[in-house]
Amino acid sequence: MTSTKLEPCIPLDMEKEKLTDLVEKAKDYALMHGICMRRKDQFDRDALHFAPFVLFPTSFPRNEFDKSVKLQQVLNELMHKVAHDDEFLTTSLRNTIKVDHFTKRLFDIYERVKKEGGPTQAISAGLFRSDYFYCLLSEKVKQVEFNTIASSFGCLTSSLVSQHKYVVQEAGYPQHLKNIPENNALAGLAGALISAWRLYNQPKSVILFLVEDVTYNVCDQKFHEFEIRRQCPEVFVIRRTLTEIGNRGKLTADKRLIIDGQEVAVIYMRCGYHPDQYPTELEWDARYMMEISLAIKSPSIHYHLAGTKKVQQELAKEGILEKFLGDKAHTDSVRDIFTGLYSLDNDTTGDKNLENAMNNPEKYVLKPQREGGGNNVYGEDIKPFLENIKNSDERCAYILMDRISPPIIKNYMVRPGMEPMLADCISELGIFGYVIGTKDEILENKQVGHMLRTKLSHVNEGGVAAGLGALDSVYLVDTDRCC
Repeated sequence: MTSTKLEPCIPLDMEKEKLTDLVEKAKDYALMHGICMRRKDQFDRDALHFAPFVLFPTSFPRNEFDKSVKLQQVLNELMHKVAHDDEFLTTSLRNTIKVDHFTKRLFDIYERVKKEGGPTQAISAGLFRSDYFYCLLSEKVKQVEFNTIASSFGCLTSSLVSQHKYVVQEAGYPQHLKNIPENNALAGLAGALISAWRLYNQPKSVILFLVEDVTYNVCDQKFHEFEIRRQCPEVFVIRRTLTEIGNRGKLTADKRLIIDGQEVAVIYMRCGYHPDQYPTELEWDARYMMEISLAIKSPSIHYHLAGTKKVQQELAKEGILEKFLGDKAHTDSVRDIFTGLYSLDNDTTGDKNLENAMNNPEKYVLKPQREGGGNNVYGEDIKPFLENIKNSDERCAYILMDRISPPIIKNYMVRPGMEPMLADCISELGIFGYVIGTKDEILENKQVGHMLRTKLSHVNEGGVAAGLGALDSVYLVDTDRCC
């Protein structure tokens, strides 16, 4: 039987002088190639520091990586069909929207658009990312979540592959380069937005990036703009907030979205996924105006809703995948990546699941309908949390997921202003893809790249910006090399 232990791709026991040299070279490479973020502790619009990264790429089983890559187009198709199935979305979210105010507001827009005759624009563009842990128990990848909005780090992790290849060579292991796969996520995601712009078919129109008031992960966004310009010099990209769209956006008689005199062909949402991003009714009005406009949305409101955790849990029910994916091989391959997903609705099944979680909290993760990280409840915190809501409908806003146990691998975590830290780490794989289509036809469906995020093994949340996580790259190993 193959063991699941994975070793660092490079021996980490090295002289301090060599380690310091490699770290400095890696930092310089990151700074000079835009693998950077804005500082949160001391904001300066003109200043950047390198994004946290691990010094060497992390070992990952080749067969499971290849399986994840091949599966992305199937998942793209699945989510496209789910998003366009009104009955399934409505049934899946019927209890959640009773208690989750944010999801309810999104669903209200969805319902309002339907009542007014349906979307003005039949085409939607989904830039997706499916996230996985490699599970020690099953020796397979298991899906953590499927992101349908603001799927980040496609750019920075694309660049990090080149940085890691450089560092590996500087460390004296050029033979390892063949096991670090190329990553074209930036080119692929930018290409998706260009394809959508061309389908809109108005040469003077622009691509609008919906952004926060202050963007800390600015490089990951801006390089998408630069790549769009490189691939398609005739298109312009503009950046606007929900507040700016609410104040200055308007619709023409035929529902074309105009802001500051420019017609918007494509809206790429890098925000709009968290309640804090809608401080007043103005921002909600802006989201509705975008949704009823002729612009192609990435994501449309139905793609956004399809990415909720409750929908993910409903898809794991018996017979549901068969409804959307007729091909048995596809159905089996998707079911194989699912871990246990459980409802907490106020019914017999939900009561049983809640009791199991309270008796065995270490086995589960409690998830709300939120994107952006930092929202889940883990371990011993689950029991008092559920105790507080078990007699309330609020529990319907959450799902339970089996806690996945990935392998722990040592690496050096490098963060701005700190000495490199040799730490026990776990890594989460993300596969990027996109789908463009109408309710009745998929026009484009592609897998375009990947990412790896690594965090300290003892922490539950591993945000890169928070300093507990770091950007990473994949180092592929064959199963007979797992020792």
